[in-house]
Amino acid sequence: MRAVQVQKAHQLLVQEVEKPRIKNTTDVLVKVKRIGICGSDMHIYHGTNPLATLPRVVGHEVAGEVVEVGADVKTIQVGDHVVVEPIRYCGTCYACRKGRPNVCASLSVFGVHEDGGMREWFVLPEKQIHAVDSSLSWDEIVLAEPYTIGAQAVWRGQVEKGDTVLIQGAGPIGICILKMAKLQGATVMITDLNDERLAFAKENGADIIINASRENIRDAVARWTAGEGVNVVIDAVCLPMTFELSIDVASPAGTVVVLGFDERPAPISQLPITKKEVTVVGSRLQTNQFPKVIRLLNERKLTHNGLVTHTFPLEKVQDAFDFVEKHPDKVRKALIVFD
Repeated sequence: MRAVQVQKAHQLLVQEVEKPRIKNTTDVLVKVKRIGICGSDMHIYHGTNPLATLPRVVGHEVAGEVVEVGADVKTIQVGDHVVVEPIRYCGTCYACRKGRPNVCASLSVFGVHEDGGMREWFVLPEKQIHAVDSSLSWDEIVLAEPYTIGAQAVWRGQVEKGDTVLIQGAGPIGICILKMAKLQGATVMITDLNDERLAFAKENGADIIINASRENIRDAVARWTAGEGVNVVIDAVCLPMTFELSIDVASPAGTVVVLGFDERPAPISQLPITKKEVTVVGSRLQTNQFPKVIRLLNERKLTHNGLVTHTFPLEKVQDAFDFVEKHPDKVRKALIVFD
């Protein structure tokens, strides 16, 4: 079978490898139909993802069809259309015992720490496979994983109906967060430097859009909230300056959700955190968000509505990575299509 492997930085290879086989009674064999190219895949391709080891078959945004199941598989059947929960965890460490397997001490992420889904077939345990309504298009269901990232950020922020939410960044993850926040009943302001991205956010439910290159976000938030500040700030830009701003514009008793992996320090004083009793939380991957996202997909309450902008056949995978690399402002989500 064909598999796409990042062998070293900026070197992508489509190669023939042995087709995987079911070895355990709870294994599921899946034929891949769609793969989304994520920012983390691009970081692996660039050699800048500190968590990935090379060579690596990338891809964790996966949709496919089940072709074989192990003898003890109960929830998945041959022919099911499925998506992948890309985390493997120990179940015994402190994080797992606290119900937070997404930060397991020995966490392994499909497509990062272990070979992922950018290949014609793969095998995973039943617990990492979720069936989706087969009448939905592959282009819709392949976005289940990025939607769970949005759902996790909203859950970590404890977003509720009536809350004011500021999302910094209107890229693909920012849009996924926006969709989930609106489904919770929040009022949402979203910021970016790109007018086209902001217009797309408006089409997908943003109440207020702000171009941060032309307007002062602190002033905009003060006007919007009558000086109170924002109840929940979710930073999908992930720079030291956006983290600093998040603390500044959060309301008393507000929450700041951080998604970034930037190791540079941000100059943040203790006073606003203590004075306003702001809660600062990280958000990584997802914790039990797949059932909710799949229900919303099945109910047609989550649709990509233009989030998928480009598709490439497997044979053009290098062209896909090159295009995403050279034209990031033109691509919301690019997919690799498998036959």
